[in-house]
Amino acid sequence: MKLATAVLATIALIAVGPGAATRAAPPEQCEAPQSLIDGDIDLSRVMEAFKANRRLSITVVGSGSSGLSGPDGAHAAYPARLEAVLKQAMPGVDIKVTAHVQSKETTAAMVAGLDQILADDKPTLVIWQAGTVDALDGVEPEDFRNSLNDGVAKIQAAGADVILMNMQYSPRTESMLDVSVYADVMRAIAEQHGALLFDRLAIMHYWNDAGTFDLYTATKKYDMARRVHDCIGWALASQIVAAAHLDATRMQTTQ
Repeated sequence: MKLATAVLATIALIAVGPGAATRAAPPEQCEAPQSLIDGDIDLSRVMEAFKANRRLSITVVGSGSSGLSGPDGAHAAYPARLEAVLKQAMPGVDIKVTAHVQSKETTAAMVAGLDQILADDKPTLVIWQAGTVDALDGVEPEDFRNSLNDGVAKIQAAGADVILMNMQYSPRTESMLDVSVYADVMRAIAEQHGALLFDRLAIMHYWNDAGTFDLYTATKKYDMARRVHDCIGWALASQIVAAAHLDATRMQTTQ
């Protein structure tokens, strides 16, 4: 099933009932197999916070691939797009997405700053994008595993749910940089801690193979990068709404 259909099906199942609003499909380029965004982990803390006070505080921690350059980069990057889509899906809910993006920062460095971020943001959900810089810097996979394990434990001890987001797919660097071992570590840590995995690597690989995006030239095309981030925001929103069983009433494209 394509992502556009999957999002609508998920929202329809959650919001079914009298007065359910008409829902518009997400951008056509966001289609991807449902199996790539499905998960069998519930975001229980998100669910509880939503029911208690209809608030959702999300913190995104990541390296440079979680942001975009340019004067409107912060607005166009996936954390802002995620917030926009969730606000459209759940009108009347207080939703805030705070992004902490540090270029060229390893997972170990991110862990060192997590305590302050968690204390300041007090998030219900942390989306942690990791692995890219570690792979580029040649960090030992076992060291990466240990850092990721420590970080997820900190986040959960602070009372937040966790979504781990792996690295981007790039056909330009695929033959020069093998990120599969880091992706495998992230999947294992997610399973170990009962966290969700957002498989950005596989989703972007699908988009490239399907001809949805020419990711070989994406680094030179800012408009394409914006559209990829928009689609990542849509996919994340779909995963969160489904995994937390949220009372979403509509999901519309936002510009």
